Amino acid sequence: MKVMLLNGSPHEKGCTYTALEEIQRELKKCGVDSEILHVGQEEIHGCIGCRRCAQTGRCVFDDVVNRIGARLDEFDGFIFGTPVYYAGISGQLKSFMDRLFYTYKSHLQYKPAAAVVSARRGGCVSAFDDISRFFTISCMPVVSSQYWNQVHGAKPEDVLKDEEGLQIMRTLAQNMAWMLKLIELGKKNGLPHPEREPFVRTNFIR
Repeated sequence: MKVMLLNGSPHEKGCTYTALEEIQRELKKCGVDSEILHVGQEEIHGCIGCRRCAQTGRCVFDDVVNRIGARLDEFDGFIFGTPVYYAGISGQLKSFMDRLFYTYKSHLQYKPAAAVVSARRGGCVSAFDDISRFFTISCMPVVSSQYWNQVHGAKPEDVLKDEEGLQIMRTLAQNMAWMLKLIELGKKNGLPHPEREPFVRTNFIR
């Protein structure tokens, strides 16, 4: 079992990374492998809705989205982390997730996921919701913690003083490991994914 921890902050070893690192340590204690991937400094093009990915299985912009998209099958769970900018997620992460989920949705379905946000002071809940909406439209079980998954601080040293925030990260890691192990048990006992109905698309413009 392996979890992707994706860092959407422009600061590779900043506050968001500090939260993800706490999760990584706890996952290891739970017997789950993980890898932190940093996309916050990449030049990531926004989605232009060309739908070429539906024909080719790859995004027309050949950047980090395709590089990580090609690796999705290596991972059993996902945690996306971001700093809070104007009460929302980083622009880099938004462009990345728009294109990753649009192009590679079938490689993400039925895999547990969670959001992690980092702020100096406010805006955490709206940023947390920004990320979580990607999961709930993609048939991904959402992993929770004992509180919304957030840490506070203007610099990594501050985050390390956020005792409750760090405990939330550890609880999240424990819950992710627990869910992954439950899914693994289900697979071993022949429990398949739910059978999907043919997709129905309702157009409200008549």
